[in-house]
Amino acid sequence: MMLQQISFVSLISFTLLFIHVGSTQPPFSCDSSDPSTKNYPFCQTTLPISQRARDLVSRLTLDEKISQLVNSAPAIPRLGIPAYEWWSEALHGVANVGPGIKFDGTIKAATSFPQVILTAASFDAYQWYRIGQVIGREARALYNAGQANGMTFWAPNINIFRDPRWGRGQETPGEDPLVTGKYAVSYVRGVQGDTFQGGKLKGHLQASACCKHFTAYDLDNWKGMNRFVFDARVTVQDLADTYQPPFQSCVRDGRASGIMCAYNRVNGVPSCADSNLLSKTARGEWDFKGYITSDCDAVSIIHNDQGYAKSPEDAVVDVLRAGMDVNCGSYLQKYTKSAVLQKKLPESEIDRALHNLFAVRMRLGLFDGNPVQHPFGNIGTDQVCFPEHQVLALEAARNGIVLLKNDAKLLPLPKATMSLAVIGPNANSAQTLLGNYAGPPCKSVTPLQALQSYVKNTVFHPGCDTVSCSTGAIDTAVDIAKHADYVVLMMGLDQSQEREELDRVDLLLPGRQQELITSVAKAAKRPVVLVLLSGGPIDVSFAKDDPRIGGIFWAGYPGQGGGIALSEIIFGDHNPGNKPLTMFKEKVFPFYLCKRTDTVYC
Repeated sequence: MMLQQISFVSLISFTLLFIHVGSTQPPFSCDSSDPSTKNYPFCQTTLPISQRARDLVSRLTLDEKISQLVNSAPAIPRLGIPAYEWWSEALHGVANVGPGIKFDGTIKAATSFPQVILTAASFDAYQWYRIGQVIGREARALYNAGQANGMTFWAPNINIFRDPRWGRGQETPGEDPLVTGKYAVSYVRGVQGDTFQGGKLKGHLQASACCKHFTAYDLDNWKGMNRFVFDARVTVQDLADTYQPPFQSCVRDGRASGIMCAYNRVNGVPSCADSNLLSKTARGEWDFKGYITSDCDAVSIIHNDQGYAKSPEDAVVDVLRAGMDVNCGSYLQKYTKSAVLQKKLPESEIDRALHNLFAVRMRLGLFDGNPVQHPFGNIGTDQVCFPEHQVLALEAARNGIVLLKNDAKLLPLPKATMSLAVIGPNANSAQTLLGNYAGPPCKSVTPLQALQSYVKNTVFHPGCDTVSCSTGAIDTAVDIAKHADYVVLMMGLDQSQEREELDRVDLLLPGRQQELITSVAKAAKRPVVLVLLSGGPIDVSFAKDDPRIGGIFWAGYPGQGGGIALSEIIFGDHNPGNKPLTMFKEKVFPFYLCKRTDTVYC
């Protein structure tokens, strides 16, 4: 164990030698070398941010104001204001999913933690906070290196994973509102630079976190119904007991500086046009101080898909009056001016939104001159993929993996194992370990590679063509299993089965996976070990009741350290954890969860 740890850290250190070379200038406003900035109150750091934001907005023309209402806000050269990108992602590590982050400079990768559903399985709030700290620190390092055009990150996803078929459940902390709320608070405090206990955040934000998707969202694309037109019918009690508590905790206790409103309607009203949600609840009752963004193109669908607004200008008026500030997309850029000219929208509503937007950019220190001279300005490229960060990613994977079955004390496998068969479509895929919304990881070790470090005589066969397992070489896999001392099956799902815009229709293993598992188990010398990679639950009751399947693990999508963590647990160098979601049986779960219809939310 100790030798493996030393070897792991040494490999990380070697990786750093070619990931980090230098840095370039990050974008910022109020350059002290420019004499004109001294005349702008919005550049005077001694003034309150609210006053500075008001001064800046007062200097903008109507066209300049409107240009700033979208995620890709252009520069305003006459005031020395650079372009800004509101859309960046950092769900479980800084990612290049949105346009705000680029890994095309001196920094080529970032620490990739387990997908959130697995991280939550540790039930360790301090670990969640430490992960947030690392993400915030690496995000700031990317900005300092000139590889980030914004410091607003659209995470965490704190929707409740109520329906186990939801393709994005993997992004959430699970089905429990209390756990989800605690995760939100820990993550946000870590990312933004607060202490674990909270309340100590003074001055600048390290990075900005955003609670999403507000609210009652857990359907993407299910049997012809999509998230763009879905109307979630939720009782007042269910909203208060289930869907709102995580957002309340994220805002009130975590002090998140961003909220994203969802695509779906809630009881007939689009989330981004609901003043009760955005203004009365979030800003009024929870004292939210920050910006509110739409999900991408969520404003356009209010008119184009939902038919809630009669015209594009009406959609613009609805969202701005409700309290939304920035549109991910171009709809506000196209139709806000015509809404003003038609006298449907007062310019004061635009000013209100811009006050919130520029205040957050100022809290990030982006209007204080050269950031090198200010807090977080000394976070260099060497802090990305830092050895301690990668050890934390490995630790999170270790603590999240769940043991579901261990009959006859099969596990851990003996380290003196002479031969091992590793079978399954997920055994040799580094990409599957990451889940969705992931950036390039600092390093990749597949489960197969990690198991080979324990047993030199390891034979691998995928068993299926892909995870969908429409065709397979089951006979070959069976023959390999017959000749091995022990067999580990690496099965489950990947992003071809569950992801954003793709919900599952059942809880079963895809294609011929179950046939492969039972055939191999029947042929093996000893009971086999089954490892499931997935975000959502899978009905493996057949394996639970099969004495030839001695051990079952659920490993989520365990991130860059997942392969090593799995091998350590299988061979007894680390103990597994508990699970954050219920493992339903396919024929049982509809009794616990009502079935979705065209308009009714379960």
